[in-house]
Amino acid sequence: MAKLSIDNLNVRGKNVLMRVDFNVPLDDDRTITDDLRIRAALPSIKKVLADGGRAILCSHLGRPKGQRKEEFSLKPVAEHLTSLLGQSVRFANDCIGDDVLAMKEALQDGEVLLLENLRFHAGETGNDDAFAAELAKGCDCYINDAFGTAHRAHASTAGVTTHFDQCAAGYLMLKELKYLGDALENPQRPFVAILGGAKISGKIDVIEHLLGKTDALLIGGGMIFTFYKAHGWEIGKSLLEEERLDMAKEILAKAQDSSTSLELPLDVLAADRFEQGADVQTVAVHEFPADRIGVDIGTGSISKFEEILRSAKTVVWNGPMGVFEIPDFARGTEAIARLLAEITDNGATTIVGGGDSAAAVKKFNLEDRLSHVSTGGGASLEFLEGKTLPGVAALTDN
Repeated sequence: MAKLSIDNLNVRGKNVLMRVDFNVPLDDDRTITDDLRIRAALPSIKKVLADGGRAILCSHLGRPKGQRKEEFSLKPVAEHLTSLLGQSVRFANDCIGDDVLAMKEALQDGEVLLLENLRFHAGETGNDDAFAAELAKGCDCYINDAFGTAHRAHASTAGVTTHFDQCAAGYLMLKELKYLGDALENPQRPFVAILGGAKISGKIDVIEHLLGKTDALLIGGGMIFTFYKAHGWEIGKSLLEEERLDMAKEILAKAQDSSTSLELPLDVLAADRFEQGADVQTVAVHEFPADRIGVDIGTGSISKFEEILRSAKTVVWNGPMGVFEIPDFARGTEAIARLLAEITDNGATTIVGGGDSAAAVKKFNLEDRLSHVSTGGGASLEFLEGKTLPGVAALTDN
């Protein structure tokens, strides 16, 4: 990690602006239903407080699109964070302006202030320099601990860094970059990547970047049907990205010349309709019924993938194997999740790349049995594509 770390900062008596990712799900009563992202930021917050600094936290929540909308207020987060920290968290009704500046300047050592939703201002997503300057006002240094937004060049992740002499990575950011970076640059082998999800278009760059880097690449999810169509096979009513057929053919051709073994499922679960209680049957991929829809990988594919994964020492997983939100179609995703927990127990390094994969792992209560569950779906995906993350690039070189 060639960037300044939170451990390199002297924060005593200083106002520390910290970008966190508190974009958490809330129910209709404005109660937080999953606080993983809040808990993930606690080590960095506690470090600043323990060292005598004053933590000024900023985050977005949802997509209010530059307008103030109370359903996207971070106030419930301030209340939840108060209980997690065991101390009062002050809350500002905006993230910029004279009143906010006064609250920043009134902070005492060891105190916490949470600013209102950054995205209530269009300047945040527009990376507006005037907005970034206002955000930085009254603060002495900056920490980015929001890996989930590191792939966005926003005012709070990129623009604001030009207004500080020292911009450091927080503990969560460091942890995310270490796990993903080690997997790509120096993995223990065999190194296996599992890629799933609905569409091939979202995973093309990842597949191409991982060909030659991994020992095996296991493909599942709805995107398999575009590959099958590229082979000329029947896929019934299954998801197809017709405009990506040529790309699928190119990937299959590249895989032939690669050191990576590209593995597609041998069989799939075919349903008569897209809902719980549907009639399902396991069919070989080249014998798919024209009147059915593919919803999961089949039992033969699960066995094949498990055999490859049992010998793996490093595994990166991004994207479910089927429509896991519907219990009848969740078997493949659950089997992969449980096997990853098992091989982690036996010493393998397993990394789940956020998003739907992280949701699946949580659904099956396996988060604590894997090496690392990323807090950033989009950011982890772009990292696996080999892209530079603007929020990381903007930090001070160490």
